[in-house]
Amino acid sequence: MSVLYHLMIPRPQTPALDAVVQEVEALRAHVGGEIIYLNPARRPGSLYPERLYGLHRLVYLRRLEATIRLHHIYNSHLFYFPYLRWLRRPVVYTVAAGLRTSEPPARLKRLTALARVVVTNERDLATLQGWGLSNVEMARPGIDVTRLVPQPPPSGPLTLLVGSAPWTLDQFASKGVDALLAVAQTRPDLRLIFLWRGLFAGQMNRQVIAAGLSERVTVLNHHVDVNAVLEDVHASITLASDATLVKAFPHSLLESLAAGRPVLVSRSIPMADFVEQAGCGVIVERVDPLAVLAATDELAARYQQYQEATLRLDRATFSLDRVKRTYSRIYHSVKDTA
Repeated sequence: MSVLYHLMIPRPQTPALDAVVQEVEALRAHVGGEIIYLNPARRPGSLYPERLYGLHRLVYLRRLEATIRLHHIYNSHLFYFPYLRWLRRPVVYTVAAGLRTSEPPARLKRLTALARVVVTNERDLATLQGWGLSNVEMARPGIDVTRLVPQPPPSGPLTLLVGSAPWTLDQFASKGVDALLAVAQTRPDLRLIFLWRGLFAGQMNRQVIAAGLSERVTVLNHHVDVNAVLEDVHASITLASDATLVKAFPHSLLESLAAGRPVLVSRSIPMADFVEQAGCGVIVERVDPLAVLAATDELAARYQQYQEATLRLDRATFSLDRVKRTYSRIYHSVKDTA
């Protein structure tokens, strides 16, 4: 089988740091195929209209269809791209982040033309089924858990690992970077380690210096051994004011849980439902300093309880092998209509 993977993000400066690219590369290696980037912009935050994505490569896409079994789109949110109407092979569409709203889109009927719409969590699956869509499935993301070894938490001050770095300047607020720095200023026992990905590193360093936090905030703007970094932290945190800003199950949080570290996660992110049910972390109700401070206080007060719940989790829940098996089943169940 050969699958053509469509990515709707600008080509990352460092693809190995992007969670979606990591998952797609694992699937491509498993089933065979190619990856194509269909966002014409050179960097995130461009105003290039979504409805034009893919049209500039349509001739090439049609030519590739002679060599593939199906198309697989990865996009942060659910949007029917006009170029899809000219494809002949079946299309699987994965919504990598959460759905922004429970209200159905204006052109809901077009989504029925997709072979499968795949979401990563029960919350969004129920929403799509509530819209009357029958071509939907759930495939929770996964990671290579063999790279991560549960180990005792470090001694010393509370240290948080912060993932899902901003793609745009306004995401310094919407992804909680500003709120976390404000909390660190009011809580002198808090240390922060940010996993960065090249964009706005200078801006981030300037904000850290301006906040007087250079001694307690570290920005890792390069590829790192996540297992080694997790040795030095007590928990990981991902914040987002909107479900579409990050993956529904952020890789940094999955890695944290697999390493026996509890997590803090925004209520808006679908993974919050899993965390709340399993008791493996704290839910942050809003992306503002007061809510983030309350969550860190709760984590510190009952850390042992949250960590023990994390260690009881079945690591296979986050396995990348499970993701490969799920998509292999989906691919084989899709009827070739070409």
